[in-house]
Amino acid sequence: MIPYQTLFEGAYGLLTGFAMTLRHLFRRPITEPYPEFKRKLPERTRATIILTRDPDGDERCVACYLCSGVCPVNCISMQSAGRSDGRRYAAWFRINFARCIFCGFCEEACPTLAIQLTPHFETCQRDSLKLLYEKEDLLVHHGGKNSDYNFYRHAGVAMVGDKGSHIGEEQPVDIRTLMP
Repeated sequence: MIPYQTLFEGAYGLLTGFAMTLRHLFRRPITEPYPEFKRKLPERTRATIILTRDPDGDERCVACYLCSGVCPVNCISMQSAGRSDGRRYAAWFRINFARCIFCGFCEEACPTLAIQLTPHFETCQRDSLKLLYEKEDLLVHHGGKNSDYNFYRHAGVAMVGDKGSHIGEEQPVDIRTLMP
C-alpha cells in the first residue's frame, strides 16, 4: 500500500511540471537568429589578436618574446631582427588561433602595446591550418585602442640627449644639493 501523502506529493510534482510546460508553451520564443542578428558585445570582449602600428606608421612589435613567454598554451612564436638604426622588429610573427584560449595575457605583457585583442570572434574553420595566422594577417594600419602611443619616443633606442629629455621623464636630482 502506498501512503496517501506520497501519492499526493507525486501527483503535485507531476501537475506542477505540466503547468510550467503549458505556461511556456504559448509564449513568444526569445531565440535570436544568430547570423542575421548579432548582439553588441561588451567593450572589453577578448577575441582575435591584432598587431598595431605606432603613429609614425612603423610596427610597434619589438620582438621581446614576452607575449610568447607568458602564453599558457604556447600558441605565439616569433623571430627578432634589427634595423640599421638600432630598432628591433619581428622578422616573422605567428599565432595559432586553434590553440589560443583568448586569455589576454599577451596583451597585458606587451610593453609596446603592439598586441591588442579585438571583439571579433568568428574564426571558425574546418581546416585547423587556416587558423594559423602570420604577421601579414595580423598587422593593421592603425594604432588600435592607444593610437597616439609611441614606444620609441618614450623609451628610445639609445640614450640620446641629456637625462630627463624623454617624454614624461623628470630631470635627475643632484644628490649633493640634498646634503645638510
